[in-house]
Amino acid sequence: MTQSLPHLSLFDADYKALVIGASGAIGGAFVAAFQADPRCTQVTQVSRSQSAGFDVLNAESIAHQADVCRTSGPYHIIIDATGALTIHGVGPEKSLASLREDTLMQNFHINAVGPVMVLRHFAPLLAAGPSVYAKLSARVGSISDNTKGGWYGYRAAKAALNMLLQTAAIELQRKNAELRVVALQPGTVRSDLSQAFANSVPHLLDPAESVEGMLAALKALTPKSGAHYVDYKGEPIAW
Repeated sequence: MTQSLPHLSLFDADYKALVIGASGAIGGAFVAAFQADPRCTQVTQVSRSQSAGFDVLNAESIAHQADVCRTSGPYHIIIDATGALTIHGVGPEKSLASLREDTLMQNFHINAVGPVMVLRHFAPLLAAGPSVYAKLSARVGSISDNTKGGWYGYRAAKAALNMLLQTAAIELQRKNAELRVVALQPGTVRSDLSQAFANSVPHLLDPAESVEGMLAALKALTPKSGAHYVDYKGEPIAW
């Protein structure tokens, strides 16, 4: 269980948090961590199961949900914990021969297009001054770190997501230089998403452990031009 850790509070004053994808393992752990922080006065949760009609694949539903959440804002931190590794029951591709156009397109839609539409509609809900917009990414989205190959669609979608975050950060920081836009690598977390690959991972993280690390990483980041790309240990990842 996530414990109350005041030293991990992201802000020196009271703040409001919004978690998108709150019903997932990592999203739920973020909610629990914010609820345990006495500095956090409000945690707003968005997910398909909690928010009627919300669908990351539907821009109209995203815009509607942003309007619903506007009344509870502004938010000092927004976490987007949405994403998928298995598409239409098919896991990451291991070879060119296994590529399918429909699966590739869906991968981009779920892991890049949907999230940037979320960013488009939810970014205006961020508070002025010190604030954070963090999106779960993945180390496999790093082009320079790719030494094993495989996982074509997921790698490419996460690389596209990282570029979208970097581009959006530059634009958003023209209005708020204290905004930190962050691509977060949560590690391999014990969840439905990682279940099929758990046997090949030497150390699976509990969701609370991953989130505790990511919150510490976010607290340590200083504002800069463009987006940050870091793992749950706070280590920067090469784009």
